[in-house]
Amino acid sequence: MPPLTKDVIKFGHFIVTSQVFHLSPLSFALVNIKPLLPGHVLVSPRRIVPRFNDLSIDEVQDLFLTVQRVSRMVERVFKATSLNIAIQDGVDAGQSVPHVHAHIIPRKRADLEGFGGTDAIYSMMEGEDGDLDRHFNERSGSDPSTTTNGQGRGKFPAVDADESRTPRNEEEMEREAQWLAEEMAKDEKEYG
Repeated sequence: MPPLTKDVIKFGHFIVTSQVFHLSPLSFALVNIKPLLPGHVLVSPRRIVPRFNDLSIDEVQDLFLTVQRVSRMVERVFKATSLNIAIQDGVDAGQSVPHVHAHIIPRKRADLEGFGGTDAIYSMMEGEDGDLDRHFNERSGSDPSTTTNGQGRGKFPAVDADESRTPRNEEEMEREAQWLAEEMAKDEKEYG
């Protein structure tokens, strides 16, 4: 299945067209290069803006309607009982790519018991596993020691003790994007 669009979709300065599984008039949803939990996806406005307050009223409305639609599908497909929906708005809040994005993370009872409990997800988002800019740079061969926002790495401690966990490859993300696009189409038939 080809990508959803022939347009180039960028997340910050990264081309993510093949990772996109849903498009709305002003937003897109994409699979995550290194999900914190299975089903962890992102929703972002098409226009590249660093901060939430930079969005227009129409973009805010479209972003949150897209988050709602994608959340419904993610919860169903990953058999979640709850969701974390978060926006890290600025580098001091842990934002690693200077492009507004909402994290949608499916959750289940006791899913992070071995990592400190339910709230461990916040440390994971701010840790190295949540550093999307670094993971994209590693995949593209760029210098991973700095981020595009000029803040560098090392600000937050690593939470995941499994050092072998690496960013996913392009083919794996494309397969997941195709699967989730099919699941979004099922939801659109049912919910409109």
